[in-house]
Amino acid sequence: MDKRQVKRVISSMNVDMGGLISRQPLPNGPVQQLDPFLLLHHTGPKTFEPENRGLPFAPHPHRGFETVTFIFDGAVEHKDSTGVQSTIHKGGVQWMTAGKGIVHSENLPNSMIEHGGEVEYIQLWINLPAKYKSLNAKYHGLQKADIPEVSLGDDFSKVRVVSGSYDGVDGAHDSVTDIQAFEIYLSANGEVKLTPPTDHQVLFYVLEGDLEVNGHQVSAHQLVQFSTEGSDIVVQAKTKSRMLYCTGSIIDEPVVSHGPFVMNTQTEIMEAMRDYQSGKMGIITL
Repeated sequence: MDKRQVKRVISSMNVDMGGLISRQPLPNGPVQQLDPFLLLHHTGPKTFEPENRGLPFAPHPHRGFETVTFIFDGAVEHKDSTGVQSTIHKGGVQWMTAGKGIVHSENLPNSMIEHGGEVEYIQLWINLPAKYKSLNAKYHGLQKADIPEVSLGDDFSKVRVVSGSYDGVDGAHDSVTDIQAFEIYLSANGEVKLTPPTDHQVLFYVLEGDLEVNGHQVSAHQLVQFSTEGSDIVVQAKTKSRMLYCTGSIIDEPVVSHGPFVMNTQTEIMEAMRDYQSGKMGIITL
């Protein structure tokens, strides 16, 4: 078996976003991106008390990339300048292609702000190649029932296919850049073999558990960086485990970012800032 080489295992650092603490394995230290993957924030598990202030993500713009939110517990409400309002619950995914520009907000639904509850989610930023940065903005909300699952032999172990294909099962989202995105669940002593496309970068993050990944020990809140050589990734769980596994084509273009904008040149960043300030990305009117 030709296994992909593990280059390093990266432990998350904590980041404070307006009082909300999240784990951030990417960017982190020597690894500032895993082209096309730009950023991963893992928030929770966290208990919100009744009469809380919700999430600190008031309306803000994006251009040039995609945000994908995997909701493992609780619910997240999305509103944006295209007129979409969508609340996705536990087990669902919010996939937003910012393209040439969008303004959106993310918060707990009013019921969770009033009554409180448990929340856990991952938000992943995925770059777009230059040819797709001018796409019209688009949002795709997926509830738990929309996402197909492939059983791995027991009640807990499974692969949830958000996008791409696993074992002949196609995902719920049709990615514009052929991103594969799976949620993987393994019982103790469970195993799964993954074969990423040969020209794809791999993002592998552990939410919970202790694993052996191609012979390397990996634990909760760690991200594995692989080389692009080799084929298979063999995951063996020592304890009950949950993982996020994504692959994507390497874009290999200049990346110039400024806050919520990810473009190819500084001139394009300045244009994005002007377009947002002049209202060309729209406003939220809901």
